[in-house]
Amino acid sequence: MTATTTAPTVPWGDALGQDQAVDALRQAAMDPQKLTHGWLITGPPGSGRSTLATAFAAALIAEGEHDIATMKQVLAGTHPDLTVLKTEGTVIAIKAARELAARSYYAPSVGRFRVIIVEDADRMPERTSNVLLKALEEPPERTVWVLCAPSEADLLPTIRSRVRTLRLRELETEDVARLLVERTGADPEIAEQSARHAQRHIGMAQRLATNDAARERRDETVRDVLRLRGVGGVVDVASRIVQVANDDAKALTAERDESEQAAFMRSVGLADGAKIPPAVRSQLTALKKDQEQRAKRSVRDGLDRVLTDLQSLYRDIVMLQLGRETGIINAEYIDDMRRVAEAKSATHTLTVLEHLSETRDALDRNVQPALALESLLITVITGRKP
Repeated sequence: MTATTTAPTVPWGDALGQDQAVDALRQAAMDPQKLTHGWLITGPPGSGRSTLATAFAAALIAEGEHDIATMKQVLAGTHPDLTVLKTEGTVIAIKAARELAARSYYAPSVGRFRVIIVEDADRMPERTSNVLLKALEEPPERTVWVLCAPSEADLLPTIRSRVRTLRLRELETEDVARLLVERTGADPEIAEQSARHAQRHIGMAQRLATNDAARERRDETVRDVLRLRGVGGVVDVASRIVQVANDDAKALTAERDESEQAAFMRSVGLADGAKIPPAVRSQLTALKKDQEQRAKRSVRDGLDRVLTDLQSLYRDIVMLQLGRETGIINAEYIDDMRRVAEAKSATHTLTVLEHLSETRDALDRNVQPALALESLLITVITGRKP
């Protein structure tokens, strides 16, 4: 890990392994000469883009590093001078961007700066990006924009030219495992396995480390594919994978949906189970509609996680076929992977990896998941695309 000249304090404690980025943002927050009003934080999924963006916001809004109370309020997402745009859909809606652009012109209410964070800025279509462009071109003196995306290439050139980019480094498995132990108290062996299986994605690693059912669902999917012998089993395995993704989505969203609805009832002064008066019925309907959209997105994300797991599996298999056994992600399945590696050619495995990428694209185009997965599994068996 790169050494820093000054040890990070609140709010930088969770910005694991990103010492150079922390130093740049920390100095910018303290020195107006180094502060620009538009930032883009890039890095692979799970590298901590949003965590670092929020830490930067805390440092900008607080009155110096001694103002711990303000920093904690920003980190909790409750400070009035922090606005965070997230999306539960596949794209950021233009209406949300317009509201955000309008808010950016408000002066800070109590803090030094108003900070606007756009998570998943890569999900802005061109029309939405153009709405934000003017706000980025002519930002108010005390407003700072922080965009987060996997890479610079995911944003329009006109947006990229108006922000300063910070690229985060990929974390090592040991870094993520150590963080899991510190944050969750997870058993070190489970933490290491979870970090490895999640390919160092902090959020997914934390879920695997703390959720037995999530680990079991991943194990079930990997073993199903490894044990697939003939075309006759394709439909059943594809169906089970879709079911696993649905179960995972329900587990992720059910508790949050219930909590949101309970909070809504309290905010309008209604007891649980009370009759909904007509005046607030439309608000509750809108909340439920948002939750339904999030559930659909969660299923899609679940399928994407399955494909990511399978990519790691066939990446391991091709490494074995090429005589390399270091850096194996799915070490728990080494015997089964060796069996597949010996029975199939490297060309076969590379064809499967190519079809995995195509399946992800197909799901992005809303191809029926079961059909897309059946096609993929036929390639797994035959080494040829249907």
